[in-house]
Amino acid sequence: MICRIFNKVLIGIAALACISLSVNATPWDKLTGDQLEQQLTEKFTQGQYSPKGADSCLMCHRKNEAVMAIFDGAHGAMNNKQSPMAGLQCEACHGPLGKHNKGGKEPMIAFGDDSKLSASAQNSVCQGCHNDPKQMAWHTSTHNLEEIACADCHNVHSAKDPALDQLMVNDTCTSCHLKEKADMNKRSSHPLKWDQMTCVDCHSPHGSMNESALNKPTINDTCYSCHAEKRGPLLWEHAPVTENCVTCHNPHGSVNEDMLNSRAPQLCQQCHAPDGHASRVVQEPGVDAFGGGKSCLNCHNKIHGSNHPSGSLFQR
Repeated sequence: MICRIFNKVLIGIAALACISLSVNATPWDKLTGDQLEQQLTEKFTQGQYSPKGADSCLMCHRKNEAVMAIFDGAHGAMNNKQSPMAGLQCEACHGPLGKHNKGGKEPMIAFGDDSKLSASAQNSVCQGCHNDPKQMAWHTSTHNLEEIACADCHNVHSAKDPALDQLMVNDTCTSCHLKEKADMNKRSSHPLKWDQMTCVDCHSPHGSMNESALNKPTINDTCYSCHAEKRGPLLWEHAPVTENCVTCHNPHGSVNEDMLNSRAPQLCQQCHAPDGHASRVVQEPGVDAFGGGKSCLNCHNKIHGSNHPSGSLFQR
């Protein structure tokens, strides 16, 4: 009698295990990315959208907090005609329902780290709506060429998209750009670590026609948008200043004062080494004007340029 009861218990546990596995495993888990993309393409061709829209999806997914968070953001706004939820709803991004809700035997478009789809396949869904001039340089951008998906930075199932929130966008960027994260936490830096300035103030993450994906045509134009007093024109101009600010400065941060790439006089001697007194080696800090205070800038304090008639040496 005890053996029969024990056998029934074992059979019940085995049955529950099978059910559990069938819930967690899906028929398309063994498909490659290319095979999955082919199936989804066929589904789009058939175009079997649900007549009930999101209601069909929420029959199963309504208990998932990450899914329901779509209604907290712009993509879930029913009163905005540009929102997916005002049109095909969930299927606008995840593709036609087809037979997905009938035993879950057909795949849907998934986004993010768990998706088997290529970044370009995922991004093509987003670009169906987001194809304005701000994205015109996306196809030649570093992010696209490195196969970064929109969902790697953006989260539409949220009240606040981390890539669009002023207080979160820097964390989004520095999760990949670790060198810049280290620089912005150095003793001399722009106020990026306090979120008083953001990466997108200078850079366009969706690409641009300019170097380093800058919003402005050149590095100097980018700097001048805040540091207007350095723009000029000046009577006496310092060549590195007019050519490229990053010749002397690291815009992301430095261990040296004023975000300089290296300290004076070593910084100045990179160009002025053949010049008489400028080539002197500083034996000990504080011994003379070269090693004390601001070194070369003790005398040449108008280093960004001068309007004084006698300012050819940037001393006044």
